[in-house]
Amino acid sequence: MSEHDDTAGRGVPKELERALAAEVSLRARMRHVAVGLAGGCGAALIAVLWATEPHSLPARTQAAFAALIALGLAWAAFAAWVLSRRRPLFARDRVLGARLALAATSVTGAAGTALAVIRGTTAEALTTGLGSGVLVAAAGLLLVRAQARRRELLRLRNSLREDAA
Repeated sequence: MSEHDDTAGRGVPKELERALAAEVSLRARMRHVAVGLAGGCGAALIAVLWATEPHSLPARTQAAFAALIALGLAWAAFAAWVLSRRRPLFARDRVLGARLALAATSVTGAAGTALAVIRGTTAEALTTGLGSGVLVAAAGLLLVRAQARRRELLRLRNSLREDAA
């Protein structure tokens, strides 16, 4: 008896059933609710701060506020997209979230390092660059893992379709 022959009551292999149940579980959905709230509330808080500040803020501060608002809204939109899906995403949400994290850490890391080089000491620039590099590497690792998980789930789904045909 193969691993795929081990089926639950509905004829779905237990391995796939466990994987899909984890994707659509209440715990997973609540994590996305938290991400959406954090992104939306962060964007709203920064927008309120920006709106209550004098209009004579430097252009770089206004650009930073705009970028942070856009980032918060991106996370809120991501969470809304995931939560609006009524079917398993086969880890597509993980890949998209990891791409968003990699983009955010890359841009903020590069900007922070550039500012540290321009305005800080050599030690501050190196520390900022190293910290940014670690965060970008972590986000990159999350992306690689998410893509591997997605490939694994799609392979399992495809093999089940072939077995059923």
